[in-house]
Amino acid sequence: MMKKKKYIGLKWKVALLLALLLFSVLALLSSLVLAGIREDQRERLTDTFAQKAEAASIRVHQEFLTNTELTPDTFMENLGQRLAVDLGEQSAAAVTLYKLDGTFTGTSLPFQPKMDVKDALEYTAEGCSAYITEGDQILYLAPLYNLDEQMGTIQFHSSIAEQRAFYERIQNLFVITGAAVLVAGFLIGFGYVWRQVHVISKLNGAANQIGEGKYLTALPVQRNDELGELAEGIYEMSSQISSSMGQLTEEKIKLQDANVQLQKLEQQQKHFIGNISHELKTPLTSILAYADLLEMYQDDPILLEEARVQISKEAQRLYGLVEKALQLSSMDVYEFQNRAESVEIKPLLQEAVTRLEAKAEKYHITLKATLNEGEVWADPENLMHIVVNLLDNGIKYNRPGGSVILSNVLSWDQNGKACMTIEVSDTGIGIPEDEQALIFKPFYTISSDRSRANGGTGLGLSLVRSLAEKQHGSVILAESSPQGSKFIVTLPVEHHGEHT
Repeated sequence: MMKKKKYIGLKWKVALLLALLLFSVLALLSSLVLAGIREDQRERLTDTFAQKAEAASIRVHQEFLTNTELTPDTFMENLGQRLAVDLGEQSAAAVTLYKLDGTFTGTSLPFQPKMDVKDALEYTAEGCSAYITEGDQILYLAPLYNLDEQMGTIQFHSSIAEQRAFYERIQNLFVITGAAVLVAGFLIGFGYVWRQVHVISKLNGAANQIGEGKYLTALPVQRNDELGELAEGIYEMSSQISSSMGQLTEEKIKLQDANVQLQKLEQQQKHFIGNISHELKTPLTSILAYADLLEMYQDDPILLEEARVQISKEAQRLYGLVEKALQLSSMDVYEFQNRAESVEIKPLLQEAVTRLEAKAEKYHITLKATLNEGEVWADPENLMHIVVNLLDNGIKYNRPGGSVILSNVLSWDQNGKACMTIEVSDTGIGIPEDEQALIFKPFYTISSDRSRANGGTGLGLSLVRSLAEKQHGSVILAESSPQGSKFIVTLPVEHHGEHT
């Protein structure tokens, strides 16, 4: 499991960004509005002072008309104090007058102003206006004219405390209102963002659920916006993944079934190879046995004729088996077909004994048969293979001078149905008790030395059991000891239907 990373949530990031934007907008708007108010106050004050300066110039012109014999400096020096008082009353502001050279000539104030206006007077001497702000006081200095002739400088004294108080009230209002708007905007924005993040968390949970293999059965959220479209996309993705996983599961099951079928086919191939090997081995055993007899008794005409007949018969059988194997291989069929029919048991058992007499003689084994008439429902070739295989084992695993006895008897099973019991007993070396339950398993041999000495592959008894079961019969090891073994084959007498 991946360790969950610690990080600042999206809702906090967006909320902080929103707060920063709100603060920036409010600060910018406040600065612009306050700057506009200050500029408006300055312009209004300047216009007011300019109008007062113009009115003062008109008053000076009127006064100068009655004193035309005076020069501007003499006029300002003689009449300055009285004009200052008159102009102060006219403009409702404190007025101070200066000559062109900046010399003080009069004031409406009870005392002479102490402020340094030297630089401003030099500025006004050039025909320009100027103002000086100090605390809540403002001094406005403007040229004083008699028509187009500059007479001196007029200075208006005024208080801007009211304008400043208004400015501060507006400023405080912006601070309070801005703070309220900022807090409200932050809370509203945070709430909105929290809702969106909550939806995103649901979508993330749905994605994690899909990642864990728990597919969605309904839309995680229902909205008429992009998040709603994303939810629909996740739901459709979940459905598609679920469908794909279902198909993959089905394919996996099919592959598993195919694997089982391949394993079965492989097992059938092994059985086929074992079956055909034993089928081929049986006639070859008889041919080799008669070949050995021909080498031993070359001058016996009767034996020669019997050997010729048996070798020809077994060769035909061998040819038929090879042809059958080729047919089975071309059809990819790995089990011998079972063509059951009603078979006279005694002639078939007698023929099996005849086939192996030569081999028994070679190994100095006495082959005896105690046979009774009767019929069984079985495939003749399969039944022959069962009997020949059991007799061959009895000969191979016997002692020199021993015997193998074949017998049959009509009996009844537990259900009261008639059946034919075939017994093959020998005086051989027997099978160890701890291995008796394993001898019918494919490829099982009691010992490697014993198998090599007798050519055993471990398929004989497995094939015998398989063929017996195909006939709806059975084969068992009835008894076994160091003095010999007994095998019992039980086959039905009546037709039980084809084996599948």
